Amino acid sequence: MAEKNYMNVEERDLIILGSGPAGLAAALYAARAELIPLLLTGMILHGQASTTDTIENYPGFPEGVGGSELGQLFQTQAERFGAEIIMDMASSVDLLQRPFIIRTYGKEYHAKCLIISTGASHKKLDVPGEKELTGKGVSYCATCDGAFFKEKEIIVIGGGDSALEEGLFLTRFAKSVTIIHRRDSLRAGALLQKRAFANPKIKFVWDSVVTEIIGDNAVNAVRINNLRKNQESILSTSAVFVAIGHRPNSDLFVNQLEMDELGYLVVDKYMRTNIPGVFAGGEIADPHYRQVITSAGMGAAAAIEATRYLESLEGNE
Repeated sequence: MAEKNYMNVEERDLIILGSGPAGLAAALYAARAELIPLLLTGMILHGQASTTDTIENYPGFPEGVGGSELGQLFQTQAERFGAEIIMDMASSVDLLQRPFIIRTYGKEYHAKCLIISTGASHKKLDVPGEKELTGKGVSYCATCDGAFFKEKEIIVIGGGDSALEEGLFLTRFAKSVTIIHRRDSLRAGALLQKRAFANPKIKFVWDSVVTEIIGDNAVNAVRINNLRKNQESILSTSAVFVAIGHRPNSDLFVNQLEMDELGYLVVDKYMRTNIPGVFAGGEIADPHYRQVITSAGMGAAAAIEATRYLESLEGNE
């Protein structure tokens, strides 16, 4: 076993993993409690919400606010009170000893308390052509890639809020947007459905799944299967935007923290995991609501409970 590099170990009272609404709200509350929290941003600065073009249901912004703009406002506010935010991510954690050990690719941290807000990532279709053509017409982020497909025919896969949000955004650029959904009705909210059905650029393919994404160096078609008729067909397209949900970013915590059958961390009403001193908030522990406002609330609650936990440690020292 290699000898540990103690020269590169940093001791902290509180570390927060993830920079989405939950992580940044936790950083704000912890900083105001003068804990001087350290937040490791993870791969996506400001989380999945930052890839949303316009957030219309966050209180205080009656005209809506861009996802990246809201994330930056969260960060600025947290830093104002003393939160330290570093562009880095955990490569491994050890929560079975104290202090907890969090390793990044260049450093090791020891923490008395940890808040996990690592969120969730886009689910993949896992069909032929998807991996090979990612970045060549296959995308998971309309705000990132939509402008590359001006006046093109575009496909969106999914039937929830994310799929309709992606589809509506893409109508700014596309010649047409076809939404493919495996059922005959949508799961999205009523307002989004109303907008989608009213948009002349959007059409729907029902009861169907994509079984292959076709193209050599770029997407040019998809193979779809109608589940009711068991009938295959080919649909031409220049791009495929996948919006079929998310999977929790919980791999780091396997065999350490309790999870549900989908891999979401299990927390109680105080945001406590099964290990004392480890808290979680946001979509990593919320497969149900998955809203910016609920994630921020969970992050705030986690920070309040983390503050109380650290105070209890001081009383025992």
